[in-house]
Amino acid sequence: MKKSYILASLLSLSLASCREQFLDLAPIAQANTASFFKTQSDMIITLNGAYGALQFAGQYGQNYVFSEIPSDDTTPVLSGSVTDQDEFDKFYLRTTNPFLVTRWNDGYRGIYRTNVVIDRIAGVTMDETLKKRLVGEAKFLRALMYFNLVRTFGDVPLVLTEITDPTQGYEYGRSPVADVYAQITKDLTDAEAALPERYTGADIGRATRGAAKSLLGKVYMTQRKYAEAATKLKEVVDANTYDLLPVYADLFRPANKNSRESIFEVQYKKGSLGEGSNFGNTYAPENSGNAVIQFGGGGNNRPTPDLEQAFEANDPRRAASFATSYVNSSGTRIDYYYIRKYLDAPTVNGDAEDNFYVLRYADVLLLYAEALNETGRTAEALPLLNRVRKRVGLADKTALSQADMRLALEQERRVELAFEGHRWFDLVRTGRALPVLQAKAAAIGIKTNLTQNNLVFPVPQSQIDINPSKISQNPGY
Repeated sequence: MKKSYILASLLSLSLASCREQFLDLAPIAQANTASFFKTQSDMIITLNGAYGALQFAGQYGQNYVFSEIPSDDTTPVLSGSVTDQDEFDKFYLRTTNPFLVTRWNDGYRGIYRTNVVIDRIAGVTMDETLKKRLVGEAKFLRALMYFNLVRTFGDVPLVLTEITDPTQGYEYGRSPVADVYAQITKDLTDAEAALPERYTGADIGRATRGAAKSLLGKVYMTQRKYAEAATKLKEVVDANTYDLLPVYADLFRPANKNSRESIFEVQYKKGSLGEGSNFGNTYAPENSGNAVIQFGGGGNNRPTPDLEQAFEANDPRRAASFATSYVNSSGTRIDYYYIRKYLDAPTVNGDAEDNFYVLRYADVLLLYAEALNETGRTAEALPLLNRVRKRVGLADKTALSQADMRLALEQERRVELAFEGHRWFDLVRTGRALPVLQAKAAAIGIKTNLTQNNLVFPVPQSQIDINPSKISQNPGY
């Protein structure tokens, strides 16, 4: 009998290795649930598996398919009849597109792991302070995973307990967006109260209080709760825990992982451990051999000329973010747009040290400025915008109207955070996706007249087929 990830696959307990270090996330083949989940060490291992889920293709491994390709920043590679990514770029999505299935399944695989921690830890005899912290980390991760699901699909099943019997999955229909956001808010509020400001040693990279506050601020912004967002993001800024690195390009050097600008990253570690990142090989030009990166590239997620034109002429972020050509092994210049933010030398193909930023301080500063602007405090927003610009040597913006500040912040986020998974969701969040993309429809090759229906993606048809009485399709698909 076929079953969705909300049904049976959630029972899979491929969590993490028996080593307790945070980055040791290799899965165990089988876990005996009768004897596992009994000790403090068991719960740390289980939580590490939840962090490891962020590496899944449907979470951050191929997040660009949902967060960048639908925007005006990047385009996909086309290979023969394979148009799965092109459907996102030009908005002619099939409900059977495999990326939809992976996004849904991998989201719930990760949520299952967080639910195991939250449900099982109460019965474990262990240090109570650590227990509280682990639950806080699990709730942060669950909130992050639901945030990505609700922004992708709209209404989604809200599963908050461990599913132990496949038949339980049939009970879950799609919960309204408002209910999902209410749960995300609750989880992040709980996490904020439980998490420390910093970690040391092997725990660096785990979710912190600042990460919970920052994500909650972004969640409020997505719901257009600007006053609440301004309050929460101000707490992050006033804590003085984070700061901008002096040199923008240094953000993308593996030696600077988890730096003082970092708020939360998906962690990767190379060395043929199964924990390396594949972004460099995924994004490097097709047929480029070793000219750009060892073991070549797949040519995915190509920057657009439109994005190139968005950078001011003397903005160093352009060269740090992407290139427009490379020199091949024969010494010939090849014109090709490709991302440069993730170019650590891999051990083998797809095994590099590049972490992926989920939240960093420049993002928070610009969100805080936006929240202030939307609450009529434009003059207070201006220094925050200029702080980000000053880091890269750009001239300050001077007095702006509220409307002009909106556009200035949209522009600044586009160039500051390029290829970090923000552009599409920023356009949707601000109500700018339709006007921006419709104005460029001919250039992008969009194959439909975009409407509000296109602001979320279709539910995988397989989920509807499995549970048609509970799961329905989004309008327009």
